[in-house]
Amino acid sequence: MSNFWGAVYTSLIYTLATDWKMAYILRETLNRKEREGDMTYRAPLCHPRPDVRNFLDAVLGRKLPERPPLVEYIVDDAVMRPILEDMGREWVPFREGDPEAGYWDNFIEFWFRMGYDFVRFEISLLFPSRSRLGEDPTKLDRSRSWAETQRGLIATWEDYERYPWPEVEDFLFRHFEYISGHLPDGMGLVACHAGGIYEHVSDLMGYENLCMALYDAPGLVEAVCEAVGSRMVRFYDKLLQIDRLAAIFQGDDMGFRSGPLLSPEHLRRFFLPWHRKFADMAHERGLPYFLHSCGNIYVLMEDLIEEVGIDAKHSFEDVILPAYEFQQRYGDRVGTLGGVDVDVLGRRTPQEVRRYVRDLIERCASKGRFAVGSGNSIPSYVTPENYLTMLDEALK
Repeated sequence: MSNFWGAVYTSLIYTLATDWKMAYILRETLNRKEREGDMTYRAPLCHPRPDVRNFLDAVLGRKLPERPPLVEYIVDDAVMRPILEDMGREWVPFREGDPEAGYWDNFIEFWFRMGYDFVRFEISLLFPSRSRLGEDPTKLDRSRSWAETQRGLIATWEDYERYPWPEVEDFLFRHFEYISGHLPDGMGLVACHAGGIYEHVSDLMGYENLCMALYDAPGLVEAVCEAVGSRMVRFYDKLLQIDRLAAIFQGDDMGFRSGPLLSPEHLRRFFLPWHRKFADMAHERGLPYFLHSCGNIYVLMEDLIEEVGIDAKHSFEDVILPAYEFQQRYGDRVGTLGGVDVDVLGRRTPQEVRRYVRDLIERCASKGRFAVGSGNSIPSYVTPENYLTMLDEALK
């Protein structure tokens, strides 16, 4: 049964179910279909009604919506492509330098038809760095890159002086401008500089080298932070002028499973002041500043809330701190974004995903300042079925 006719069928039967017996029979039928895996999805929506203002009001605690809005950080092309093709759209690969190509039209249509109130997009200044490539059969290009963790391109002052520092040029913003100019009514643009201040400094210096330089050459670390951070400030000077920008949703992975990647003192000294600067810039334009940061960074939460001024936190892993527990601790001060563990999305059955999402919503929705989505992102190894199941349960 197609998504459209499945929705019509369900709507019609519900309309005819005028007594409790008929409603009970219908519900049992749908539950059976769900258990057997024969379930049409609500998304792609036939007639989306995005409302980015409602999304912001919900996450910022200005209202308690009838259902929590959707949120997402990134959806991999390997997941988007089959869904778009099932919608009857031809897949168009991303082509650098051609913002009007069909890729962006597909990109906008995907976020629109999945039920989001915004399109999220990020792009980075061109900071050359070392990385390692490996095979990944789940990716469209069959490859995946990893950061070089030993020694990066900048290990000495000489390296710093000859590094090709990028300029903030207007052409970087053509993608944002195209998306902004083609958003459906009611949608907003949520954006950021791809990669945070910590991530870029760590990539440029190499994680191991950075850890030693914090003690052996703190002046060099500070100089690299200044070089990256000042360019990100100039980037945000331009980004914040884009029409229909609704929020800054910055990513910066500062932790791993058992704690932050650097000592809290070093993160407070070298990196959090830059996040405060970015947050201040957003707030001066009347926009919220959301932070995506993986890992166990909760020793820094008071700093992030009180000093940086984040408005919502994204990226949750159940083995570290489930989203509902985060909401219990901090939900009266900041929004809780996402929370569906990627391990669940990646390895569980659609029925298990559905039960997980239902439980998360039941725990978090009534408390407010919550949007439902993945705990991290939708990577290439999440099946379209599990992704659509998450959305289907969230859109009920």
